[in-house]
Amino acid sequence: MVSQADFTAEEWQLLLEAPVLAGMAVTAAEPSGVWGLLKESLAAGGALARARTDAAANPLVKAVADAYAGAEGRTAAREGLRAQLGGGSPGELKQKAIAGMARALAVVAAKDAADAAAFRDWLEDTARHVAEASTEGGFLGFGGVRVSDAEKATMAEIEKALRTIA
Repeated sequence: MVSQADFTAEEWQLLLEAPVLAGMAVTAAEPSGVWGLLKESLAAGGALARARTDAAANPLVKAVADAYAGAEGRTAAREGLRAQLGGGSPGELKQKAIAGMARALAVVAAKDAADAAAFRDWLEDTARHVAEASTEGGFLGFGGVRVSDAEKATMAEIEKALRTIA
C-alpha cells in the first residue's frame, strides 16, 4: 500500500485531478443543461464524500478524497485541471479527461498494483454515478433516459483506457 508520501508533488497532483476528470469526461459526453450539470456535479462530489466516509475504502482512495476536505487540496486540483484542460470542445475535453485519468492510474500502477486496481475501480464508479445522476433527453424532467448512448460510449472509453493500465 502506498500513501501520499510515496508520490512526488506532480504525481499527487495527477491523483487529485483524476476523480474530477472522471465526472468531467461523462458530463462532456452529453452536456445536459444547467439542472443536469448541477446533478452530475453533485454526483461527483458525492463520490468523494463516500470515499471519505467508507471504512472499507482503499487507503489511497481515501487519502485523495480526504485531500478535498482542505482548501489546499481543492485549490491544487482546480489549478491543475485548469492548466490541463484549457478550453476546447466537449469532445476534446472528454478525451483530455480520459487521458488525464489514465496518466494518474499509470502513476499509481507503477507504485502498487493493488492500489491501482482500487483507484481504477473508484474512478470508474465515480464516472458511473455521474452518468446516472441526471436523465438525458425528455422534457422538463419527464421522459428521457438515465444514461444516454453518448455516456455509455464514454464509460466504455474510460474502462478501455483504464483497464489497459491496471
